[in-house]
Amino acid sequence: MSALTFRFAQPEDCGRILDFVHALAEYEKMSDQVVADEATLREWIFEKGKAEVIFAVVDGKEVGFALFCYNFSTFLGKAGIWLEDLFVMPEYRGKGYGKAILQKLASIAVERGCGRLEWYCLDWNQPSIDFYTGHGAVGLTEWTTYRLAGETLEKMAKGE
Repeated sequence: MSALTFRFAQPEDCGRILDFVHALAEYEKMSDQVVADEATLREWIFEKGKAEVIFAVVDGKEVGFALFCYNFSTFLGKAGIWLEDLFVMPEYRGKGYGKAILQKLASIAVERGCGRLEWYCLDWNQPSIDFYTGHGAVGLTEWTTYRLAGETLEKMAKGE
């Protein structure tokens, strides 16, 4: 593994963040669902401060990224880190960079006093499942994720 460093994204990195989002969406067969653009990312990540991004950097090149934000556990009585996306460019996989990103996120969670680090993983993505479980993560099979989005979110907001 070449020398790896991390850096937090800055507003001028919105184009690079979007590149990673598109690469991840392609990998997950969800490219048609990406509607984010640089202006939206800049607004929500940097102006509103609703998420953070770290880049894994090798030889001056961003080879992976993670986008995360806080969640909250009422049972623990403290915040946790919610990992929305973790992605390593295909040509850099198998070199330990994914593990390093996960380790960096865990260290951020510990440094900030968080009680958990949590994320989703698509049920068909066996390479990622194997990666996560191989590092001690546990799938929460007793929980089902529900979502309101788009038109159904709008209808709920209106009381319909």
